[in-house]
Amino acid sequence: MKINEYYRDTANINLNGSIAALVPTIMIITINFSFVKNREIMLYTIPFLMYSLISFQIYLYRMRQSITISKNIAKSERINQSLFEARHLLVMFMDTQPSRLHLYFSDGHLAGVIKKYRVNVWKRLRFLKTYALYNFDNEVLGFFIVKGRKSIKIEVYNRNKHLLGRLEKKNLGWRKSQKELFDGFGRYVGSIEGSSVFMDEKVLDLSHQHVGRLRRGWMPLEWSQLFPEPNTPVLSFREVLSEDDKLLRMSFLINEYFIER
Repeated sequence: MKINEYYRDTANINLNGSIAALVPTIMIITINFSFVKNREIMLYTIPFLMYSLISFQIYLYRMRQSITISKNIAKSERINQSLFEARHLLVMFMDTQPSRLHLYFSDGHLAGVIKKYRVNVWKRLRFLKTYALYNFDNEVLGFFIVKGRKSIKIEVYNRNKHLLGRLEKKNLGWRKSQKELFDGFGRYVGSIEGSSVFMDEKVLDLSHQHVGRLRRGWMPLEWSQLFPEPNTPVLSFREVLSEDDKLLRMSFLINEYFIER
């Protein structure tokens, strides 16, 4: 999937919403004209009509974006690298059923997807939420298993189901939490710090140095031809991290998009 296809799919979601909002409108009009025959009842159709109209306008807007992006992406040079080799990835969340998180290279091509994993990886964990990271060829790169509710633990496994470590989130009060990273032996390896007001999540190592970051409003201007939303979140990692290290630290995306949302 390319980024223009993402905008096309979001456009279709809004089109479906626009059509769905017309169903109760038609039902109200039909019932009123056939049985009730009361003018005031027609006022109940206004919210549905407004929602339908707004959704249809968003559909047209997203489709125009998709068409423009498809022209620009044809002119861009393809980046030939894996998800873990990329220094920067653009993050696009699709709030559908089931929801999924798309990761894109700066050239507009899909780098990977995080979504719920419905196959039982471990029978003893079949009642826990399990997410998987896939590459652009739909191959599984890793697993994230969510445990707990108040104090959340996200265990991270590589594609061979080897435990890499976990993210632990402890609630400290209203809108305050502590997020720490541990390796497969239970040793502390870093933390996640961010703002409760705007998106700026920092991945820190043992020395409290940045090794990764997720933030809005930082996207370079030259990417705007393919990513028209200036507040598109950008995920960045330092090159010093190995694939397993990056996979472990990507666990905070599960908390950010699938738990806190």
